[in-house]
Amino acid sequence: MTKKKVVLAYSGGLDTSVILKWLIEEGYEVIAYIADVGQRDDFKLAKQKALAIGASKVYIEDLKEVFVTDYIFQVFKSGAIYENRYLLGTAIARPLIAKKQIEIARHEGASFVAHGATGKGNDQARFELAYYALEPSIKVIAPWRMEEFLQNFQGRSDMFDYAKKYGIPVTATVGKPYSEDENLLHISHEAGILEDPSAECEEDVYSMTVSPENAPDKTTKVTLTFNNGIPIMVENHETGRVETTPLEIFIYLNQLGAANGIGRLDMVENRFVGIKSRGVYESPGGTILYFAHTDLEGIVMDKEVMRLRDILAMKMTDLIYNGFWFSPEMDFLIQAINKSQEGVNGAVTLKLYKGGVYPVSRESRRSLYDKDIASMDAIGSYKPQDAEGFIKIHAVRLMNHGLSQKMKMGGEK
Repeated sequence: MTKKKVVLAYSGGLDTSVILKWLIEEGYEVIAYIADVGQRDDFKLAKQKALAIGASKVYIEDLKEVFVTDYIFQVFKSGAIYENRYLLGTAIARPLIAKKQIEIARHEGASFVAHGATGKGNDQARFELAYYALEPSIKVIAPWRMEEFLQNFQGRSDMFDYAKKYGIPVTATVGKPYSEDENLLHISHEAGILEDPSAECEEDVYSMTVSPENAPDKTTKVTLTFNNGIPIMVENHETGRVETTPLEIFIYLNQLGAANGIGRLDMVENRFVGIKSRGVYESPGGTILYFAHTDLEGIVMDKEVMRLRDILAMKMTDLIYNGFWFSPEMDFLIQAINKSQEGVNGAVTLKLYKGGVYPVSRESRRSLYDKDIASMDAIGSYKPQDAEGFIKIHAVRLMNHGLSQKMKMGGEK
């Protein structure tokens, strides 16, 4: 009898290693798929591990370049940021990972795909909404929502026992059982002692950035140059180093940010499924890019376009966070965002210092800033007298409101 094929999104960590073995025990032929989106993993070792557990094949797909150009840069063009703090590091990688997983399933003739996302988290929605959008007939195996799986695994301690039983090596420990997700944009830390919001995150949890206290006691000055909202060059003023390709630009921004203690975030957020959760994030390069891009928009983007873009960014943020990257509304938003970025060209110089990102100058040939009009030392083409009529027109509504309030107070007496 031919076994049913399933393509498993595999990381090499505790959860997906246990799931791989469990699927084999359930009678599936498992094809492991590892998406290289910039995590600092030993992919060769992970492949050997998957094959040792029983995977029939292992795909290792290098997605770093497309991750930067088609996903990270697209998100940062929009100004999307979840709950005013989170730079969507995990959320934006999921549609790319899912897309390649569906491509492999088609190539292998697999009717099933599987993932290790928990039944309480956001990733189950992100993966599965992408699967169904790209391949409506696909069948999804989500072990953390399956009764037969949950009977054996109530939590991570049961998974440690299972791994020990079958000789599956794991890097997590019962004493430090953090759930971590890493890619080029960030690394997230959850679970374990971090589930207590009142507990301070210990320094040994962080793995990408140096602590701001231990960052250099001198500033690092860099300039980021943009074309249509996309970074095309980064230059370090101290060393003279210049990077001009998308992937190398972002990798270098990560190095600069990490060395200067930039991009740490400890927050309680609202998951799509309605649960509040605590996440500790490190997004060094993304934080620098966010500040630089936002600063440049200030000098080149029309006020009303910026307001409309900000409204669209809020919607785009929710779509990304909740898993609707492959949706008709996202297609529409991307077209609108791209239109808003036409002319977002120029350079921003920033100082990086002990966890802070400080834009100090910006310039652009597309600048809407007029020094003659803005200057306090010159009249220019702006006539201050015109402001009187402007103010009075806007005051009509306020004056009427004030009169009504006086009448109301008089009536109450």
